[in-house]
Amino acid sequence: MSSAWMPRKTGPSPFKCYSTRATIWTNVSSRNSLSTDDTDPSTPWRTSATTLLIATAGGALFAYIGAPLAWMLGAMMATTVLTISGREMAIPPNLRLCMITILGVLLGAAFTPELASQIPGWIVFVILLIVFIVITNALCFWLFLKWGRLDPITAYFASTPGGISEMAIVGEAAGGDVRIITLVHATRILLVVSIIPFYFRLVLGYDVPALPPAGESVLGIGWFDTAVLASCAVLGFLIFRPMPLPATALIGPMTLSAIVHLMGISASAPPNELIAVAQIVVGAAIGCRFSGTSWPFLRKAAGLAFASGLVMILAAVAAALLIAPVVALDEQAILLSFVPGGLTEMSLIALSTGVDTAFVSTMHVLRIMMVIVGAPLVFSMVNKYLTAR
Repeated sequence: MSSAWMPRKTGPSPFKCYSTRATIWTNVSSRNSLSTDDTDPSTPWRTSATTLLIATAGGALFAYIGAPLAWMLGAMMATTVLTISGREMAIPPNLRLCMITILGVLLGAAFTPELASQIPGWIVFVILLIVFIVITNALCFWLFLKWGRLDPITAYFASTPGGISEMAIVGEAAGGDVRIITLVHATRILLVVSIIPFYFRLVLGYDVPALPPAGESVLGIGWFDTAVLASCAVLGFLIFRPMPLPATALIGPMTLSAIVHLMGISASAPPNELIAVAQIVVGAAIGCRFSGTSWPFLRKAAGLAFASGLVMILAAVAAALLIAPVVALDEQAILLSFVPGGLTEMSLIALSTGVDTAFVSTMHVLRIMMVIVGAPLVFSMVNKYLTAR
């Protein structure tokens, strides 16, 4: 077994933390390392253009065969396979940010005036979400320790249900293996995003189209609505960017778009053509995360990621079946709210299936914030306790 997968010696405390202000932001570069960004800003434009062409071809193929969320899944699969095979693939970070702001505006359009009265009742689900995060984190942590034979620090930060970039940074600073942490998170997202649309179509009988049904054609949106939606995207990004929040490029435009739609100022959403482009870019960006990963290393990490992803999916299904009968919300909305497959991706699936998108998006924003704030805090408390013993 590779030494990267053997337990590490971490001193008197298995959670001994080596972090400092300087090391928290240290970048790791090795042949098997995964970047938490989508690409280097200096990537040649030809590489980016080739990546987009390949991603578009993958999306078109999936759309032709009638796959759910075809443009995102097709782009993701095409770029993932070629990236792991050694081909240089990259998506410009600014392009990805631009597309995410558009998706944020799209998700905000799900907050209708009729929805405003339901929002106070979501506090119960926030409490249940906290319980779900604690349980799944504990189960996956035990799985990685006993079956994966990871050291406790790497196992802990790899087992959190979300926060791929933040967990990689904090986990590395604490002495964990950043390669495994990042790869397990990235593979879990790939797995969940791949399985859930087909689960909805084949098991639950939902018609999951290639594109969300909310948008109009680019020619069908008036100038006023175009100006309002564009303002939500630009101002949301600029206002929220300095804030210490996760995924501000998505949350900012989504928040302003939600306000605009809750107030009844606009009832429009971004056009379908733009949403298709955004899905291609987001899907390709997921695939590009596997840059520099060899097949042997991936096979080892994929086993752990598959096991943890399966645990989280089954836990989300169980939670949906248990909670739905006693609350005024269907199983599908609860399932999409709890399964940790990525805020943007799960919200798109909710939008495509007609499930309560506003609820799903809000729960995922809260999940990510809870993980980013709570996971390092719990780690620090446990580390201090074990060190003091």
